[in-house]
Amino acid sequence: MNFGYKKLYIDGGLHDAEDGSRQKVICPANGDEVAEIAEAGLKDTLKALKSAQHGFKYWSKLSLKERTSWMKKFRKAILEKERELRLAMIYEMGKTYEGSYEDIEALSNALDWYPNAMKNYRDEQILDYEGTHSHKMIHKPAGVVVAYLAWNFPLLNVAFKLGPALASGCSIIIKPSEMSPLSAYILGEILYDINFPKGVINILCGPTELVAQVLTRSTIPSVLTMIGSTATGMKIISESTTSIKKLGMELGGNAPFIVFEDADLKKALDLAIGIKFGNCGQICVAANRFFIHEKIYDDFIKSYIKRASEIKLGFGEKHQADMGPLVRSEDVNRMKLLIKDAISKGAKLEYGGKVPNDKESKGNWFEPTVLTGLTTEMDLFKKETFGPIAPFMKFSSEEEVLELANQTEYGLASYIFTNNHERIERFSDELEFGEVQINGVKYAIYLPHGGIKNSGIGHDCSHLALEDYLIKKRVSNALS
Repeated sequence: MNFGYKKLYIDGGLHDAEDGSRQKVICPANGDEVAEIAEAGLKDTLKALKSAQHGFKYWSKLSLKERTSWMKKFRKAILEKERELRLAMIYEMGKTYEGSYEDIEALSNALDWYPNAMKNYRDEQILDYEGTHSHKMIHKPAGVVVAYLAWNFPLLNVAFKLGPALASGCSIIIKPSEMSPLSAYILGEILYDINFPKGVINILCGPTELVAQVLTRSTIPSVLTMIGSTATGMKIISESTTSIKKLGMELGGNAPFIVFEDADLKKALDLAIGIKFGNCGQICVAANRFFIHEKIYDDFIKSYIKRASEIKLGFGEKHQADMGPLVRSEDVNRMKLLIKDAISKGAKLEYGGKVPNDKESKGNWFEPTVLTGLTTEMDLFKKETFGPIAPFMKFSSEEEVLELANQTEYGLASYIFTNNHERIERFSDELEFGEVQINGVKYAIYLPHGGIKNSGIGHDCSHLALEDYLIKKRVSNALS
């Protein structure tokens, strides 16, 4: 399949890059070229910044009712193009067709939910203890937003930023990843077709030094928000200091998955498979380190290996696969190095660990992989895997596993399975992660999503996300 040539969306129009540059979009499942996009340069970036300034002046003055009407119109047009958008995602980054629905659902929900959340956002009244004044905190849109997005959920990531930005009254420049820009560019075509107000949304992708660095260093944006690696987040922070900007960042993770002997083992096993091998393990909240109580360790490992061996690899709309390819060939090599490091330090390869025999010639494929004997010295313990490797370690006590789980610079998601209520209370309090998921997993547009430590600043999703896109002013009025 080939989606043809897609243009930049700037100032309400579809444009070639000023210098004519183009970038090929390559399918990670087979190495085929599936599209070509206009690759932005410096002039395009500056044009987008100027456009977003004008867009903010217009959009911020609209009533919430008017903004909501446009957001509903955009949502309707997206749903009419659902299949095209889903196909774009599976061809640009190897997502399964079933998995692609999550992105569409998130975008649809965000455009629907955030206007209502904004409607319920209230000015805060402040008591004057001396009775001489009245006080309130009012909220206003922050300004121009720049959103840097990760490649692993191309439209879900758009949803998390676009929904609250538009509802709050901000304009936004969306910079998708160079590894999965196609679906975002198609959004630009949809916006053009419905004649969305000029400058409110701009979509462009190009070399870091000509796009991202220019956007980050510009004094025009009031908000920089991103989803990506901790290293990228740190770089953006350091380059943003040309002016004071609000920062919102969802960064890397190293999630522990803890199973005690009293857990519902079937439920734990089901989720241990899904949260590891979904999206080929390329998820910031993926279970990264598995800690299993010594009393159930052997049985759990045996069952897990069996389930991992049954995972169906494949690609395409009709394949009904469980797992697709990795996004880059470099990631295949990175998986091999992680496994090599672990084995050299005492780990045992229980299943997988290589490119499937029938997929050696094309694409970035790697088998679901299971290792036992994980230790703290291994890269699999210390680094974010972002791939289909499940390393296991046994533990005997609460104190031991708490220390192991928290032994990381990251603090995004964590998972614990137990029916002991005192233990649940303790781990909820002592796990050093922004999210503690107990005996299950749930994500939704109305549930806060964010990390601590080196995993982020602020929150995506829920009413808390609006805080990144609003400024607050105190208004005090002397009483006569």
